[in-house]
Amino acid sequence: MTTNAELLARRTKAVARGVGHITPISAARAENAEVWDVEGRRYVDFAGGIAVLNTGHRHPKVMAAVREQMENFTHTCFQVLMYEPYIALAEKLNALAPIEGDAKSLFFTTGAEATENAIKIARAATGRTGIIAFTGAFHGRTVLAMNMTGKVVPYKKGLGAALPEIWHVPFPVPQLDVSVEDSIRYLNFLFKADIDPGRVAAIIIEPVQGEGGFHPAPPELMRALRQICDTHGIVLIADEVQTGFGRTGKMFAMEHYDVKPDLICVAKSLAGGFPLSGVVGKASVVDAADPGGLGGTYAGNPLACAAALAVIDVIAEEKLLDRANALGARVKGRLEAIQRKNELLPIAAIRGPGAMIAFDIVKERGTDTPDAEATKAVVKRAYENGLVLLSCGTNANTIRILVPLTASDAVIDEGLDLLEHALTAAA
Repeated sequence: MTTNAELLARRTKAVARGVGHITPISAARAENAEVWDVEGRRYVDFAGGIAVLNTGHRHPKVMAAVREQMENFTHTCFQVLMYEPYIALAEKLNALAPIEGDAKSLFFTTGAEATENAIKIARAATGRTGIIAFTGAFHGRTVLAMNMTGKVVPYKKGLGAALPEIWHVPFPVPQLDVSVEDSIRYLNFLFKADIDPGRVAAIIIEPVQGEGGFHPAPPELMRALRQICDTHGIVLIADEVQTGFGRTGKMFAMEHYDVKPDLICVAKSLAGGFPLSGVVGKASVVDAADPGGLGGTYAGNPLACAAALAVIDVIAEEKLLDRANALGARVKGRLEAIQRKNELLPIAAIRGPGAMIAFDIVKERGTDTPDAEATKAVVKRAYENGLVLLSCGTNANTIRILVPLTASDAVIDEGLDLLEHALTAAA
């Protein structure tokens, strides 16, 4: 029998060091919210492939759709021979996305491709080059996406000089003493000191920051950004790579706001574990790029498009938006009970819409002082005891919960028991 340790040794020898890993576990099989490793040990999955598996591992409807597509063909390159699953998926997203007026979509493979192509579209639509993003943001690891990401370590350190005409505005986070007023004031300083707003192509923002710590953007910030973009002819881009497809209790997190973006980046849970990303947006903006300027050999793979169509059906049929809200309330209730227990590590700032839940591990109760080492210990204790768990945050002290929305209450409660045990063991 192959062991986790053997595979880790082979990985260390064969795989580039720059590809990190959170656990030493090698998966052998998975179903819904459970994973078994190569040694036969079972784990509750609170990571969901980093927000990719809102419909769970190997959802039967998704698997059936992919098998059916495999019987027909696996690849033609959409730019050479188009196919219905790509077109049908675009039609579905155009109807569902919170976009003002007529919408159009196009597809890629990774989240970074989605964010980079959204910027290309914005530049084509405006004839400008400037980009404004936020501190704590994560928009991908490719060169442009990496530069839009608002965190140096580990995403930028040692990987080259910054690209020109990309600026970061502080994201409003109560624990970091940054308010919406601070963010807007800084943006106005930026317009006076560094770039005329008439040179800005796009402002890109996550409705809920992912790697930055699951901090929701306040509604007043979204309204202010929409007004600024309208005033200066700037494209507002919502990066919904992590927030999309039911995770926040809405199909898109932007549905929580009373303003709409011009472009939305999608990926992760769009295709239930198959690599697919895209950009949905105002038709007049999306169509600004000339034919051939957008696309890719594998972009909008037919297997992934078939999977995504099935995912959208599953979300509707199984009422996963309602489930996300119920699941989130269940998790938050348990976390609030854990927070009151003195024998556990102190936790703070339980937050997040729907089932996009996080909390911070702090050094002392009643403070926001981050404890990154304790957070790392909790993640380790968790997987040692059978729970796959993720951390994040600008101070590396946030635990995030991304359990599949299809998980049963029994499995969720089991995972929360294991989380509580980890918080006790690491205290």
